[in-house]
Amino acid sequence: MNIYVMTDAEGISGIYDKEQVMPEGSRYNECREYITRDINTTVDALKAAGADRIYVRDAHVCGNNAIWDRLSPNAYRYILGNTGSDRFPGLDDCDGVILLGYHAMAGTAGAVLEHSMNAARIQNYWINGVPAGEIAMDSGIVGDKGKPVIMVSGDDHACKEAKALLPWVVTCEVKKSLALYGVCMPPMEKAQQIIREKTTEAYKNIERMKPLVYKKPITFRVEVTERSAIPNLYSKPYMKIIDGRTYEVVGETMEEALFRHY
Repeated sequence: MNIYVMTDAEGISGIYDKEQVMPEGSRYNECREYITRDINTTVDALKAAGADRIYVRDAHVCGNNAIWDRLSPNAYRYILGNTGSDRFPGLDDCDGVILLGYHAMAGTAGAVLEHSMNAARIQNYWINGVPAGEIAMDSGIVGDKGKPVIMVSGDDHACKEAKALLPWVVTCEVKKSLALYGVCMPPMEKAQQIIREKTTEAYKNIERMKPLVYKKPITFRVEVTERSAIPNLYSKPYMKIIDGRTYEVVGETMEEALFRHY
């Protein structure tokens, strides 16, 4: 079987500070090291468990975080940089998806680095009237293509969010959040051991995983952080303005709904 690994940063083991996750941050090099390490541990565990092809997409910010010449040779393809309107290039070749290093949705009390897509611009998202974050969006995108999310790694809040949405999924808790910029986490080697064990468990149990498919069409509501951030109605005639900070778009798929709101 082939597996797709989609990688964010805030839920990666060792990450807890905003200075680590932004390219201009003073500690961003730590992020690059830790993302590369978690990817390699996941890829090697999948290969050892019997996976045939492993695709990895670096999806944090501009997709240029992982250190290419230090990535595991056990992956089939690494997808780096801006992928345009295709959020999961290569997904059609895969049987299941791992969301590696994900974080809780915006507004989750006590969750480390909580946000949804863009902390500076987005206050909240809803999918068909239900509050949603990046775990819900990406699970819906791959679900529309018949692919199940088999594992989610991150802090305890991200894992709780994933379990509520996908009861069958394997969650990989690599840290417990104490505050927005604080965590309690195991030593590095222990964190990598957890990732190896949970990745293996997820792969071995892929047959019981289910795609998440939202009722169509999807109504995607967006609340921005300030009034001026609402798109111009002339640029998006399909947009419905709810109030000075909130608008809705509709899509026939989760991916279409997501990209129509930008």
